[in-house]
Amino acid sequence: MMMRLVVPSLLVIAVLSGISPLASAQSSAGTGGSTSTTPSSQTSSKPAHAQPGRTADYVKPDFGQRFHNYLFDSFGPYAIVGSLAGAAINQATNSPPDWGQGMEGYGDRVGSKFGINLVATTARYGMAEIFHEDTIYYRCDCSGFFPRFGHAIVSTVTARHGSDGHRFLSFANISAPYAGTEAAALGWYPSRFNAMDGFRMGNYLLGAYAGLNVAKEFIYGGPHTLVKNVPLLGHQK
Repeated sequence: MMMRLVVPSLLVIAVLSGISPLASAQSSAGTGGSTSTTPSSQTSSKPAHAQPGRTADYVKPDFGQRFHNYLFDSFGPYAIVGSLAGAAINQATNSPPDWGQGMEGYGDRVGSKFGINLVATTARYGMAEIFHEDTIYYRCDCSGFFPRFGHAIVSTVTARHGSDGHRFLSFANISAPYAGTEAAALGWYPSRFNAMDGFRMGNYLLGAYAGLNVAKEFIYGGPHTLVKNVPLLGHQK
């Protein structure tokens, strides 16, 4: 299967692309206008990568920042770990059974997961450019579990629009996971899979993105996170 030949090259590209610091790739654009004239004594009390306010604080990432984030999301460490972990789950459940077990089957599943992520990420960033959306995740500049949890869930299907960064329903965020899974179901999955299978897998992937946003909201280092005093790569106090 061609996927077995693609896996090693994808992983090499991913490792090389993931070397850049986390803060530069993922959060430089994500912090928007956080580098304002606000005194450091005030900004230190806010969570890292906090969601900036409208107009006065929000600055839309430029094309270079957006492209850097695209490379990070496509080939960075999250893409690698997510592909390896997702493939391990499919390996344990023998899904799809056509690929069998052993390293050969696991390699097919890793390549498939990586391919789904690559297509979904490319679709998300591509459609965001067309519709002038900012689909980067911004942590909530708020307190309390339920407001922050709700913000993470809502951010799964919304994006920032306009110069003031107001939130609106995002076609890019909603459709991107289905683009990835449909490509898999109709492209490299066994021939018995069809578009309905791709839609079903897209539902699961959209739910996984919601879970990832919750993790971004609560697990990243910062004074309001569940994990206290954990230094992050590239995090500046």
